[in-house]
Formats: sequence, C-alpha cells, structure tokens
Amino acid sequence: MKRKIRCLGLFLAASMFAMSLLALAGCDTAGNEQVELTLAHFFSAAHPAETVLIEGWAEALSEATDGRVTIESYPGGTLLAAADIYNGVVTGVADIGLSCFAYTPGRFPVLEAFELPGITYLNSRVASMVAWEGIQTLNPPEVQDTHLLMVLATGPGDIFSRSPIRSLDDLQGMEIRATGISTDTLTALGGVPVGMPQPDTYDSLQRGVVQGNLSPLEVLQGWNHAEVTSYITMTPFLYNTLFFVTMNLDVWNGLSEDLQQTITEVTERFHEETAAALWDTQNESALIYAVEEHGLEVINLDDAETARWIEKVQPIQDEYNQKLAGLDIDTDPLALIHELADKYNAMYD
Repeated sequence: MKRKIRCLGLFLAASMFAMSLLALAGCDTAGNEQVELTLAHFFSAAHPAETVLIEGWAEALSEATDGRVTIESYPGGTLLAAADIYNGVVTGVADIGLSCFAYTPGRFPVLEAFELPGITYLNSRVASMVAWEGIQTLNPPEVQDTHLLMVLATGPGDIFSRSPIRSLDDLQGMEIRATGISTDTLTALGGVPVGMPQPDTYDSLQRGVVQGNLSPLEVLQGWNHAEVTSYITMTPFLYNTLFFVTMNLDVWNGLSEDLQQTITEVTERFHEETAAALWDTQNESALIYAVEEHGLEVINLDDAETARWIEKVQPIQDEYNQKLAGLDIDTDPLALIHELADKYNAMYD
C-alpha cells in the first residue's frame, strides 16, 4: 500500500511539473496556445478608437479563439507616444500598435500617395477600403518589418479655426496644425503648417500657438476641439490620414498557423464591418455636436473658390510622381488609387 501511495505521489508531482512547463510555454492543459498581447495607441480611453475599434476587435478575437487570444490595451500614449508606436512595435516594446503613418514623416514614402490632396474619397469607408486593397497590392518594402493587420482612414478632412477662412486669402500666413503630406498641402495654399500629433493640438489651439487644425471632423468632439475653435471651412479635397493596426513580426511568426488564420479571418471581417467606417460615424456626430452644442459656423466654399484651392495643390501630385522614380515599386500608386477610389466611391456613395 505504501508503495502505491509513493508511486501516486510521484505521478502527481510529475504531472504538476508538466503543467508548469505548459504554462511557461503559454499553453493550457489541453495543449492550446494562450496568447496575451499588449497594444499601444495614443487615443484616450473614452475615444471610439479604444471603445469601438480596439475593445470590439479584442472581443471578437477572444470569442473566435475561445479565449486563447487576449489583448491588453494601453491607450493615451501610456506605453508609447504617438510618433513612437510603429517603431515600438518593430522593436517589441508593444506587441501591437495603432497610430498614424503620417506621424513619422519620410518613413513611409509609398503610402504618402493615399494622403495626397486632389483625390476624392466620399467618406471614410471608401478611403479605408482603397487604402487596404491598395497597400496589399503594392506591398511596399516600408511595411515589411511588421505584420499589418488593418489599415483604416479618416476620409475627408476640413479646417477648424479660431478666425474665419472664407477664401484662400484668409488662409495666407495662418499657422495650422498638420501632419504628414498635409504640411505640404498647407504650404502650397499659403498657410504655415505646424507639425504635431493630435494629443498636443488642443492646448496649442487654446494658447494660440496655432490658429487652426486640418483634420477629420471627429476631432471636434473626440478631442474637444469644438471648445477652442469657432469656424469649420469644408475642404473635402485636401485631406486623408491612414491609421495602422500592426503586430510585431516575431510575435506574429511565433503564432501557430491555426491562430494566424483565425486572427486574419476575424480581423478582415471586423475591418469591413466596423473599422473601415469608424470615422464616418464619428464625423457625423461631431459635426452636429460642434454646431448645436458649441455654435461653430460652417463655411462652404463656392465652386470658383474651390477651383482656386485645387489648382494650388495639384502640383503636389506631380512632385510625388517625381519622387517615385527612386523607389523600387512595380505599380504606379497614384494610378492604382484613382482606380480604387472610383471603384469604392461607386460602391459606398
């Protein structure tokens, strides 16, 4: 009897040791991977980018994998600052990151094509679908050091200002917050671009460091800019910004094939159903909020004035094409983008 008890004890000890090894390997007792991923982004914890995009996507992944994949989100720049997020994912500071390509100027030269002025996107869903399909087609070298999961876009952007901009003349010499290619756009129009990430803009507007912001309408509510501006000049031909959700390449390659497939399928579905049009919902809500709650005046440029602005920014596309000559790409990005914009504008008008 004592011998049987001793053998049973050895068996239990060996079993507990094996379970410990499984736990250290990130597996449960059934041999399934348990993957806990950190995610860094710069939006506030109350912003839809967190509450709808990140939390919704994380829930969908957890449900599809029976809880095997969990995401711990670090909003508000608590893990990485906005401009450091992409490189922070590359180096493994965060497993996943959400930020703007434009926050690191010059780092993504091919992707600048999606943010050029003079391209018509009817809404953020159109812009997001164009960007995602376009990037998959182009497959530029600049994004090969992470595993892209989603790309979504703001779609059209406008100028929110402390003083009215009713014509191109009013913009001359005015300091306007911008990022990425928008700095070139404002320079071409005669404004003075001031590069800064969105989290720094409220204080800069409040203190008069800048007099306006070229951004999607959602920042009027999501970043409270309706509190520190008085006018909205509608300029849908000027702006588009791309956001990425991307994973550290080693982390991605370390996942099993079945988890990779599940994450890909869930993410593609979530992108199409929720993420692609995220800014449309925010933009509509923010415009109502800014006008009805804070009394902002909406300024619509007439056709003649619009033509003046478009003429000023058109050379930016020509300059971009010249820069492409030194890049190793097989497909003309601008031609592809115009083709995809026509396709998705017709689908989602």
